[in-house]
Amino acid sequence: MKSIKSLLRTMAQSLPPSVRQRLRNSHALASWYQNRVLAYQPASAPTNSDGTVVYSAHIATKVPEWAARVEQSGGNIKLSIICPVYNPDVSLLAEAVDSVLGQSYKNWQLVLVDDVSTDPAVKEYLAALDDPRIEVVYRRLNGHISKASNSGLEVATGDYIALLDQDDLLHEHALLAMVDAIVRHPTVAVVYSDEDKLNADGEFYQPHFKPDWSPDLFYSNNYISHLGVYRTDLVKQVGGFSVGLEGSQDYDLALKVIAQSNWQDIIHVPYVLYHWRALPGSTAYAADEKSYTVDAGRRALEGYFDQTGGAESVGLSQLPNTYRVAFAIPERKPWVDIIIPTRNQGELLRNCVQSVLQNSDYPNYRITLVDNQSDEAESLGILSELAKHDKVNVIAYNKPFNYSAINNFAVAQTSGDIVLLLNNDTEVITHGWLSEMVSLVCRDFTGCVGPKLLYDDDTLQHAGVILGVGGVANHSHLGFPDTHPGYFGRMTIRQNVAAVTGACLMVRREVWDQVGGLNDKHLTIAFNDVDFCIKVMQAGYYNVFTPYAKLYHYESKSRGQEDTPEKYQRFVSEVEYMQETWPEQLANDPYYSPYFSRTKTDFSLSETASV
Repeated sequence: MKSIKSLLRTMAQSLPPSVRQRLRNSHALASWYQNRVLAYQPASAPTNSDGTVVYSAHIATKVPEWAARVEQSGGNIKLSIICPVYNPDVSLLAEAVDSVLGQSYKNWQLVLVDDVSTDPAVKEYLAALDDPRIEVVYRRLNGHISKASNSGLEVATGDYIALLDQDDLLHEHALLAMVDAIVRHPTVAVVYSDEDKLNADGEFYQPHFKPDWSPDLFYSNNYISHLGVYRTDLVKQVGGFSVGLEGSQDYDLALKVIAQSNWQDIIHVPYVLYHWRALPGSTAYAADEKSYTVDAGRRALEGYFDQTGGAESVGLSQLPNTYRVAFAIPERKPWVDIIIPTRNQGELLRNCVQSVLQNSDYPNYRITLVDNQSDEAESLGILSELAKHDKVNVIAYNKPFNYSAINNFAVAQTSGDIVLLLNNDTEVITHGWLSEMVSLVCRDFTGCVGPKLLYDDDTLQHAGVILGVGGVANHSHLGFPDTHPGYFGRMTIRQNVAAVTGACLMVRREVWDQVGGLNDKHLTIAFNDVDFCIKVMQAGYYNVFTPYAKLYHYESKSRGQEDTPEKYQRFVSEVEYMQETWPEQLANDPYYSPYFSRTKTDFSLSETASV
């Protein structure tokens, strides 16, 4: 029952010790945790009492607003939907075409490209279609999906290209929602929506509620996927679909278009507008059904970085169709100042420092221990011992404990290119942790970098911070087993997040200076890291979580809990400061769907969500 202990630690820190112990041993709560927290992806989509899918019902409430805006714009934007066809089940192809015919937005072109189907029923069905907006292209030679898609692109007349597989379905308001996004963002290059799956019994399941544009998540897997809409001139400019990358041709197309675009022109429409049919033989059914897609995706990423630079290699990550890009560290390796505030707790500090010294493959770093009035002889002796190491320096901060002020003071005493804030109650457990974090923070678009932190029972303490959960913020997938993949594999791959914890936070000094460091006036203990990361995000940088750097975090062993009236009142004032200073940001985490719970961090659906 190790995992439940760490969850309870977070849920019940303000309770008396005796109550916390009774909860920790509660079999009922353990059962709740297993059933509700770990089983966060439902077998079927949640439905209303009338049987409608919850997230589809929300879409209907937005239609009048979308329609009015599109009508006011003139409704002149035309979408060309390219759909390659090769020996499908004709009934499923008909459903796919019907989902286009039934669109509430009418200015579209459907290009069906028959890639020399051998089933006469397919030819018969295509020949019978008589809507003038449907154009059927018959290829003379079978060329697979990339060549077929390019044949469709040749006759596409729309301002934007949308991609549809031959047996999938569009939500009836899919095109309206996408055109509305284009109307609101006239320079848009790529628009993408959320999606779900549709099984053989006609049940919708496994909705994928995606983040707003997250470059690191996209470098890790093709989360854009369906429904993807691309500006036609850009698609043609990059040469359309690449032959030889079949299976990941849409990933390759998105990468090529994004390489020619401003990231501000990549827009997420947070509604499930595409239903991906899961049939045996399809990647929607199981990722290993088409194993060649994994290699094609890797080669698509290699092509992208060959063009844009910045990466040394592209490897595979833990799950199918996920990748780990090795980003290049500058030839002149920047210096990293690792700043560790401490007071007493000498053995805890020694364990932390030794783990850094033993597991840091990156050479250019210094450790600055900031002693905040230690008065235990043993701890003072350990500080003196550690200071003898040529990579360790000890400075004194002789004022009352103020986490923000201590770190601001220490940063001002150092001069490295990169700052790494590190708690004294952490222990590094991956050898390449520092190189991994440095390789990410050196990129121009990166703000703060945070690693995967575990409690001592190997459950998650930190995998990025979600804004708005619990009133201010909380940690993603808190309490999950370290081996759990997370929501759509999120705990196994890099991704952008709104914030990372100050227990281990890396940032370039120039970014630290740009936003003014930590707020040592209003946020002396709590939320200073969240506030800092929001300021970094507001300045245009992307904060990133990486699971490839991993540490233990023996949380609050050195400073204790919020267990006095004074501490409690200080905590309340810091909560109020965050809520008053960042109301919009706390209500709209760009990397956490509005459909998700605001009381739990397990990516479970909220019963009251609406967007």
